[in-house]
Amino acid sequence: MDTSRFSIVPATWRDLTALRRLENECFREDAWPVLDLIGALTLPNMVRLKAINNENGEMIGFICGDPDTRQQVGWITTVCVDPAYRRQGIGTALLDECERQLRLPRIRLSVARSNHGALRLYEQRGYRKVDVWRQYYRSGDDALVLEKNSLTIP
Repeated sequence: MDTSRFSIVPATWRDLTALRRLENECFREDAWPVLDLIGALTLPNMVRLKAINNENGEMIGFICGDPDTRQQVGWITTVCVDPAYRRQGIGTALLDECERQLRLPRIRLSVARSNHGALRLYEQRGYRKVDVWRQYYRSGDDALVLEKNSLTIP
């Protein structure tokens, strides 16, 4: 993975416009509403990271993790990579760094059953299906709930 073309850095509320564009580009009708994006960028204790293009500073990826220390599980609430930058290791880098920062025994996330590229990435990173949420997304697609034991985090 050539990480010289992008950097993973913390995201802040100042990234709202770029994040909104990225969410809409990646998820279309299932993109988060603006209030959810504001929450992801401002709520305390959240892990929020962005991938930026080192040449122009543009946000090309984003991930948010929500630690639930009571249940000892971290939830990755969203992961998105600009379609023009996919398959370059950005999703993997975001996922690995978010997992490290969550520091909990289990990490969970949900993904649309039809999102085969994301499913491949998560399976390669050690995630396994633990549940199905029927017709979870506005599109009508099911969400697969995946979990990873932190012992497998690199």
